[in-house]
Formats: sequence, C-alpha cells, structure tokens
Amino acid sequence: MTYLPKINDYVKWHRNGHIDEGWVYFVCDQSISIEVGTKPKCEQNVKDSPLHKKTHILVVCQRWYWHELEYVTSRNSIHDENLTETYKSQEYRPIDP
Repeated sequence: MTYLPKINDYVKWHRNGHIDEGWVYFVCDQSISIEVGTKPKCEQNVKDSPLHKKTHILVVCQRWYWHELEYVTSRNSIHDENLTETYKSQEYRPIDP
C-alpha cells in the first residue's frame, strides 16, 4: 500500500544516502513540506507578529518522491475536531465562541 502523507505525521525522507526527518507541515496534491527544524524569531519580529514566535525550517518533497518517505508516528493538533472533548474552558467563562 502506498503511504499518503498527512499534516502532523512524523516522517523520514530517505534520499541519496541522506535522511531528512520531521513533521509534515503542509500537504497538497503535488507536494508536502516537512518541518526539519525551528528557531526563535528575533524580538522585533515577535513584536510584529506575536502569534508566530518561531521561524520554521521546511523542505519540500514532491509527490514523485513520496515512495521514499517512511511514516514514523502522528501527533494530535489543537485544531483537530476530536480534541474538543478534552478542551477545558477558562474558569468562570460560560461558553467559548
């Protein structure tokens, strides 16, 4: 069976004797991006965009290389619909929007 990458899968990409590994960050029909690292943004960049505190280092893997990917594991995302059961609202807040 052919592996189809999904966001939040951890993969290893075996290519030319080198291995890139990390979390699948983006998926479309033609390619994926794999987050191979992060680094903190400088203080000014964090002030300009407080929601994004890190720079993500990504490699692009085209669809014709997906056969070189090794699936390792998956992680849950805070954006998954399945996690609504475990989400706790702030104390004294009647309902979340």
